[in-house]
Amino acid sequence: MSTIAPDRPSKPKSQLSRFTGTVALTRHALRRDRVLASVWIAIMVLLVYASAAATPALYSSEAERVHAAEGLASSPATVALYGRILDVHSVGELSMVKMTVLYALFASLLFVIIVRRHTRVDEERGLAELVGAAPVGRDAFYAAALVESLLLTGVLTVLAALASIGGGLPAGGSVLFALSWAGTCLVGMGVAAVAVQLSASARTCGAIAIGTMVALYLVRAVGDAAWPTLSWFSPLGWNTELRAWSHPRIWVLALYVVASLLLFVLAGTLRSRRDLGGGLLPDRPGKIHGSPWLASAFALTWRVNRTSVIIWTVVCAVMGTLMGAIIPVASGLLESNTATEIIQRMGGTGVIEDSLVTAILGVLAIGITCFAITVATHAAEDERSGRSEEVRATAVGRTSVWVATSVMAYVGAAWLVLLTGVAMGIGSGRSVVDVAGAAAAQIPAVWVTAAITLLALALGSRFAALGWAVLGAFVVVGFVGESINLPSWVTKMSPYQHVPKVPALAFEWAPELGLLAIAAAFAAGGWMIFRQRDIG
Repeated sequence: MSTIAPDRPSKPKSQLSRFTGTVALTRHALRRDRVLASVWIAIMVLLVYASAAATPALYSSEAERVHAAEGLASSPATVALYGRILDVHSVGELSMVKMTVLYALFASLLFVIIVRRHTRVDEERGLAELVGAAPVGRDAFYAAALVESLLLTGVLTVLAALASIGGGLPAGGSVLFALSWAGTCLVGMGVAAVAVQLSASARTCGAIAIGTMVALYLVRAVGDAAWPTLSWFSPLGWNTELRAWSHPRIWVLALYVVASLLLFVLAGTLRSRRDLGGGLLPDRPGKIHGSPWLASAFALTWRVNRTSVIIWTVVCAVMGTLMGAIIPVASGLLESNTATEIIQRMGGTGVIEDSLVTAILGVLAIGITCFAITVATHAAEDERSGRSEEVRATAVGRTSVWVATSVMAYVGAAWLVLLTGVAMGIGSGRSVVDVAGAAAAQIPAVWVTAAITLLALALGSRFAALGWAVLGAFVVVGFVGESINLPSWVTKMSPYQHVPKVPALAFEWAPELGLLAIAAAFAAGGWMIFRQRDIG
């Protein structure tokens, strides 16, 4: 008669290492983030290559490049937005003027999202407590989020350097440029690691982390435009001070390491002083009796997204004004035949300023589409956490929840697009009505992407994140595709490529109505699927 050996008891929690389970959690985190991270990194790398390859072709002679660099350096608005050009003779600095600071900020936001997702979000949803019941160390979640972020930072750094070299820029400068991105990402991780210790709300922690990174960007902007010493107080200012493309200061790289290590240590110390699922900042008690107004699904959706709308409104107003102020300066720098041809291909065949307005509005519309996607992903998060089920347990119907989410995504995005157009008109000194009208032409394309994202949400909460992949694909095949010579039928797959090129060209109703019809079809399909599936 055979005997069955008893199961070996697991170690008590007191005997586990603080980091037990880190490797398994890291593998799991990489699997969860495979779409988000792949798309984000691919877009950033393609943008690096496009910038590196386009600038030498844009200006055929050194004199033209120096003229363009001097023009950019003389514009306070351009310096505040992109950073200083320290060597007007460097083709690397001119090529990467946008990428060095502004796009480094965008790259770092990926790691803010990842650290928040695998620490505070998992705690808020109860996953950390559930997994923590297994033989997992107390700091394994925190360590896994940082290890995953470090691995992805390494991938981004290597690919960014190779893309820059492949675009024709010097290898040494390309490596240092990529390392400046890595340093910015390290600081972003540290800021997120500290932020997620402060509040029990994942959204509050996300707002703190992103707000801190934006504040560091603004400190750098003020420093670069008015007081250069102030730029040293922001890690984003170090990207410029590294001087990657001429007379590099290698020691600046140590500043990123020191700053990030201090932030990681601070985050670990703060984490040891709070309970799982709790935050160091005291929760603000709510009212004993809620407002009857909140019984409406529309009111609740607005309350949940209100802070995001306010932040996006401020950002769009500032960005629109700055971009508008740059237009008169930039138009004077695009005097070569090659530059004129490229900018007109992006924005039409009108005068340079009109083409710039169209091109810039197209880029900003893609950014604003992110707001609509976040509305859908927040709704998906509420569904996964069970909050949507609690709402529907009241008198709120399924239709009200779906319509409220859709209206917030569509109307909110339209408001931000129009606000950006108004701000650009004010900043550029052009007719506000004309620029706002040109901005309104971008709304149907934004709604197409929003409708696809809501359709993904209708299929299931876990699919909502596909909206980011869809947006990334549209960016690659549309705007980046022109720089890497993709076939026209491929680039036309992006709805943003069908927007009428106003004010450079006359407005056309046909493409606008076509985009609206496509958006309506996706929206209708999403609703039909959503009303038939189980919530949660």
